[in-house]
Parts: sequence; C-alpha cells; structure tokens
Amino acid sequence: MAIKLDYITKETVTNLRRNLSMASAALLTVAVSLTLVGGALLVKRGVERATIQWRGNVELSIFMKPEATQQELEAVNRQLEAMPEVNRFRYVDKAQAYDEFKLIFANEPDLRDSLTVDQVPPSYRVVPKQAEQTKLIGGRFDNTAGVLRVSYAAEEVDALVSVTNFLQIMLWAVALVLLLAASLLILNTIRMAIFARRREVSIMKLVGATNWFIRLPFMFEGLLQGLAGAAMAFGVVWVGRGVIESRVASANNDIQLFKQFLVTNNDVMGTGIFLLLVGVIVGTVGSALAVSRFLDV
Repeated sequence: MAIKLDYITKETVTNLRRNLSMASAALLTVAVSLTLVGGALLVKRGVERATIQWRGNVELSIFMKPEATQQELEAVNRQLEAMPEVNRFRYVDKAQAYDEFKLIFANEPDLRDSLTVDQVPPSYRVVPKQAEQTKLIGGRFDNTAGVLRVSYAAEEVDALVSVTNFLQIMLWAVALVLLLAASLLILNTIRMAIFARRREVSIMKLVGATNWFIRLPFMFEGLLQGLAGAAMAFGVVWVGRGVIESRVASANNDIQLFKQFLVTNNDVMGTGIFLLLVGVIVGTVGSALAVSRFLDV
C-alpha cells in the first residue's frame, strides 16, 4: 500500500485536534526542558571563552609588558627552563594573545577593536610539577624586569569553574527529568490517539496495510510536537541571550566584567540547531515506541 504525503498530513492534523490538550502539554514540556539544556550549553560555552588562557592545566600566567625587550623575554624564558618545579611552559606571543582577546570578546566589536596587536601583552603559560608549587614559581617573577603581572588560575578560575559546574549540573539534571517527562507525554499522546483508532488500525492491517503505512502519521505527529517545542526553546534562548547582553552593555562597570562570558550569535545558532535535533529525536522516538505496541494485531 503506497504511502502518500497528503494522507500523512491529514492523519497528523486529525490526531493533533483530537488530543489538543495533551499535545500542548507535551510541546510546552519539551520547550521548557530544552530551554534549560540550551542555557546549560551556553553557560558552558561562556566559561570556556572566559577561561581560554587556562587550558591545558595551566596554573599560572606570567604576563610581560607590551614594550618588554627581547632580552627581558629571553631572561624569563631561561629562568623558567632552569626551574626544577616547572613541568612545562609555552610562550604566547602578541599575535596569539591578540587572537585570544578577539575570541574572548568576539561579540564586543568596540572593545575588540580598541586594542592593536602591539598593545596586547605576551605571556608565558606555566604548568608546575605540583600544584602547591604554583605560588613559589610565580613569586620569583614579581619584581623581574619586563614582567607586567603574574596571574594564578586558583585565584581567577577555580571558584568560577566550581560555581558554573554546579549550575550546569543543576540545569542538566532538571532538563533531563523534564525531557523524560516530555517523552512520556508524547508517548501517551500518541498512545491515546492510536488506542482511539485501534479498530481502524486492525481493519487496515487485515486489508494489507503495512506497519509503516500505519506508523508514519503518528511518528510525524510526535516529530512535530518535538520540533515545535524545540523551536520555542530556541526562541527563548535567543531572546534571553539578547536581553542579558543588552543589560550587561548598559550596566555599570562591575556587571560589565561579565562581558567576557557573553556568547556570540554563532554559539547561539549552534545551540539552537542542537536543540532542534534533540526535539526531533525525542518526538520521533517517543511516538515510535508508542505505536509499536499496537501494530502486533
């Protein structure tokens, strides 16, 4: 029996009308849960952007003055090579530091364009053999010629990462519970629709209808619910990010410190596409599971 698009569309619309309240509840649950998922992903992305200089277990950064001479740079390099407490280190020149700066403030063109390559300080990223040796290593460069300042990951990142990790875990936990609830709602919505038509389904199978001919309208119904819920979540995440960005841009200096955590339009678009895929999968899989039981007649 051939499957026609108009047949699938007609059956899907009929099923949605018959179970409008259940379908609406499933759609809203998908939207809320995926909004939380999107929020957790963007928080993670913002922290990654703000802590880019601490990747690779770097515990301290020795920032050189932009006008530091080649001799001063080489002196710091030799001192690091001679220190037994240093496991490894790498030099980040002005061009690389400028690229990092542009990445961190990618969505702040005014701030990004306020500096030139020559104004950005180069730095040494140091990984000690033992974490407790970090202060010892950094202390030796406090008054070294050409050194601008020494920054420690423990002071700038650890507290931030621990707080944001807790926030992400909470968001993911609530989101996963809601996604499970949304899947069950979609499953029950489809199950009620097919239960109401079980005699019709039995007759269709007796006259030769294939399982896919019966299954597709219900799966398409679940897909639409998941996709619509995900689209709503995408919209909420997009608007929410815009509101936060506008608030930070017009706020006082303390809040403006959070500028480096703001994500770009590309980050939000990538998160939105991920949410749409998850919505389609949740809706399609949930409806497929619901239909399978009633096809064994």
